[in-house]
Amino acid sequence: MKKVYFDNAATTQMREDVISSMTEVMTLEYGNPSSTHAYGRSAKSLLENCRKEIAKILNANAGEIVFTSGGTESDNLILISAVKDLQVKRIITSKIEHHAVLHTLEWLENEYDLIVEYVQLDACGMVVMDDLREKLENQSYGKTLVSLMHVNNEIGNILDIQQVAELCKANNALFHSDTVQSVGHFELDFQKTPIDFATAAAHKFHGPKGAGFAFIRKNSGLKPLIHGGAQERGLRAGTECLYAIAGMTEALKLAYHKLEKERKYILEIKNYFKESLKANFPDVKFNGNCDNDENSTYTLLNVCLPIPEEKAMLLLFQLDLKGIACSKGSACQSGSVGGSHVLSEILSEEDLKKPSIRFSFSHFNKKEEVDYVIEVLKEFIG
Repeated sequence: MKKVYFDNAATTQMREDVISSMTEVMTLEYGNPSSTHAYGRSAKSLLENCRKEIAKILNANAGEIVFTSGGTESDNLILISAVKDLQVKRIITSKIEHHAVLHTLEWLENEYDLIVEYVQLDACGMVVMDDLREKLENQSYGKTLVSLMHVNNEIGNILDIQQVAELCKANNALFHSDTVQSVGHFELDFQKTPIDFATAAAHKFHGPKGAGFAFIRKNSGLKPLIHGGAQERGLRAGTECLYAIAGMTEALKLAYHKLEKERKYILEIKNYFKESLKANFPDVKFNGNCDNDENSTYTLLNVCLPIPEEKAMLLLFQLDLKGIACSKGSACQSGSVGGSHVLSEILSEEDLKKPSIRFSFSHFNKKEEVDYVIEVLKEFIG
């Protein structure tokens, strides 16, 4: 059976060079970075070199990179500490953030004296900047933090992170961005962009699962979420997973070294898929701004297909049977009562009844795979 992996927004295939670097570290650098003997010192040196290399790529200070298990832990560390330790009284966010943010804010709202405000979105799910500005200018709530993701993981919309950072700074608000879908795919400069906090996960840019980092602006005052040791400059207890951190560093270096070439190639795959869908299914719709190369990431398409409601529930199952990996996106495809909270915010009731599928791409994909998916869809839709 032919196999096609179009679910790269969920996780990516590791590069061979990343696997090799991890294997070498597992074999040779097995000391505990917190140990004071030669094995530990060697491991510590590697750990700090990884930190410096990541910081250099993002134009940050090495001390601003805190290694974690991934995006979810990093988001929790930042948001919870902001409320507990920085006395943040209001958080402005959107209703289409990742659940690592939304569910954390729901918990904080129940546990602390916190106000959560949701910024307005336009019909495509883009943040209405005038509404954000108005909310920020109202400073009657006390200390404020804005939490808005850079690239939406479902519909691919790109936030103007520079504009939001400058708005926050002008209004004495802190700014946190979930940059899980953008680190390794877009150039980021944390000296140029006055952001306070950001997050990353290695498995989104062809690195290992279980490794990530938080960017925490120096002298932020944040305190640890996990206690029990002084690792990561006291911000994250627990022995660092050195081989995974080394793999993440190698993956990030390769991602940016190959960025221009791979971005061009992946965009060609995306646009070829988009044009093939339009040619074969004239009534197809593209959710959010994912069909707009300027306002959306080059790595995904979220597609609302013109399929009768009675067949919609079978589509993802049929794609899986044909060896095609992708992600469900609409209420009727979710397998849960609520469905996609992102699409529920921007789609009409009529379109929510149709299947929406997220196809996401990497440099490992080929146009022949697009052709195969189109043929399977044509066969299913009839």
